[in-house]
Amino acid sequence: MCVIILLEVNFDMRVRVQRYINKILSIAVIAAGLCSPAFCVEKFMPPVPDETETLLLSGDLIAEEANPVEETSSANEAAPETPKKEKKTKNTPVISNISIEGNKIIRNSEIMNAMKMQVGDVYSPENIQRGLTEIYNLGWFTEKMRAIPLKDENNNIVLKIYVEENKTITDFTITGNTVVSAGEISELLAPLENQPQNISTLNSAVEKIEELYASKGYILARVSQVQDDPDGCVNINISEGMINSVKFEGNNKTKDYVVNRNILSVPGTVYNENTIKEDLIRLYGTQAFKDVNRTIERCDDNSNYYDVTINLIEQRTATISLGGGLDTATGFFGQAGFIENNFMGKGQRISINFLAGTGVLLSDDSTLNRANFQGDISFFEPRFMGTDVSMLYKGYWQNYASYQIPLAMERRFGLEAVASKQFRKFRNLSGSFKIGVENVNLKEGDFLKIASLYKIHGVPISERAKQLKGGTFLSLSPSLVYDTRDRLINPRDGLVANIRFTENLGLNDFGSTHGTLTGGVRKYIPVMTKSALSITARAGGTIHGDIPEVMAFRLGGPYSVRGYKMSSIGTGNSYVMGSVELTTPLFFLDRIKKLKFLDNVKFAVFADAGKLFNTTVSDVIYNRPGYGVAIGAGIKVYVPGVGPLSIDYGYPLTNVGDGNSKGAFTFGIGDLF
Repeated sequence: MCVIILLEVNFDMRVRVQRYINKILSIAVIAAGLCSPAFCVEKFMPPVPDETETLLLSGDLIAEEANPVEETSSANEAAPETPKKEKKTKNTPVISNISIEGNKIIRNSEIMNAMKMQVGDVYSPENIQRGLTEIYNLGWFTEKMRAIPLKDENNNIVLKIYVEENKTITDFTITGNTVVSAGEISELLAPLENQPQNISTLNSAVEKIEELYASKGYILARVSQVQDDPDGCVNINISEGMINSVKFEGNNKTKDYVVNRNILSVPGTVYNENTIKEDLIRLYGTQAFKDVNRTIERCDDNSNYYDVTINLIEQRTATISLGGGLDTATGFFGQAGFIENNFMGKGQRISINFLAGTGVLLSDDSTLNRANFQGDISFFEPRFMGTDVSMLYKGYWQNYASYQIPLAMERRFGLEAVASKQFRKFRNLSGSFKIGVENVNLKEGDFLKIASLYKIHGVPISERAKQLKGGTFLSLSPSLVYDTRDRLINPRDGLVANIRFTENLGLNDFGSTHGTLTGGVRKYIPVMTKSALSITARAGGTIHGDIPEVMAFRLGGPYSVRGYKMSSIGTGNSYVMGSVELTTPLFFLDRIKKLKFLDNVKFAVFADAGKLFNTTVSDVIYNRPGYGVAIGAGIKVYVPGVGPLSIDYGYPLTNVGDGNSKGAFTFGIGDLF
């Protein structure tokens, strides 16, 4: 829809009142679709003299007349790009001197450059007229200008140019601005003060003001009026573009309050495109909609107010899934699940999942060959008791061959609740607090083999009981996440960092109580047009107490240093690691536009390194190195809601420990970070 609105702007340039009463500012506003409305503005135009308006050329002609002859010509004659050069003859007069009078601020050099005439040029009334037109087009002067040619003693021409500058701008007053300070706007107008009024420079300043607003997201803001006072003060009024109403359409199942609580843009505030985009992202993140966009329409009764409509297309939110896959920790696995992302239209999420796997894949001989069974049920409330805090409740059960404790079976079950909040004043910062109860139980898997290893390495068999120590723990875990990534899937720019403290209270043995602190940072750097370089650093350690070996930090495998088998670098009570990875489209598959999912297939090359501190008994009996460096390459497939599915091959550059060959494939679901 295109609406044309005409506004009258009174901008006195000391022109003749009977001929120049008004100038017209035309503003064309186009608002449609998800894209930002485009605005077409015809800026303030200088008055153009009509055919009867003349600029006086007077003086003696070189024709030996006794009396001076006066010539006149029109000020608005079209001037060619370059003045016509007169052919010089023996008796042709030339310009011997050029003087300019009447200019108080504008320098002579600027006027002379505009005229494109100089001393020594052949005298030509037509060229002089073109020069006057060019001076007028500078925008600094009124149409009251004259060029007077006078004959000198050598029968050449002394040319005198008389000009009248426009009224000088003494000050600016700014009205209508609420979201951008007058100081910021004044900085753009400061170069115009104490200068003659000039339509071109004023138009440029108006454009810069609107660009300033647009850079902050206020894309509907416009300079609606420019008017000058007799004392030279120029008044600028700004229409910032207010929200009259916010409506939403298309939510047939989803409750209105669920949509409304995700929209921060409210009536009575200045429209901001950045805020609207965040609103749309939040709505899309509820997973209740397959498409979300907005339209804007100007109000009929007030041109500074706009109606915003959020258009929603709901998707099927209940899903039953049957599938399988491959993961280093679980091996080949089958999975069944049910998920409802918009339970009863309230934006709540219910999830039930079961998984059965063959066990740790490509592990060393420290891991038993046993099946892996897991199950969980969760409930997510995005607005706990109407607040902006989300709550996740989860119960889980796991039974698998331990990759922390050699030749042991590990079983875990527990309950946890996680409260999360996005900080409004710091939009890139979010926090969470987790409370949970977990029981960890370990059983011997191959006593004869483990006893033999203990004996070979001179470790007392009594240490085995410490390895198999589990227990029931109450965990309290606050965390902070800072995220400036440009997007969650295939990010190419920005940074994400986190820090977490976890206090594990031993409920059946208080001596097992311990606390850990972990953190990490990842920086994304764009490379060319579609690739990205990521640099990751992670670290963690025990703050107090003795951490059980089953809960110790480990390195080696798909989620730490790739190229090593699961936990084959070792386990310890603290660690540091880093990674550098370059991802790029795979063999130009992203150019196949009809297959959009290929955009999420990436080729990666990487280098990982890590080191453990205060290593465990397991590292002794298996001669694990405690540190590792590897390089490699792999394929990543980014799946929304899951993260990257990765297949990597890494080649260790350092010792791999007993019984391990250099080089290993790793399969992962989720991100290294």
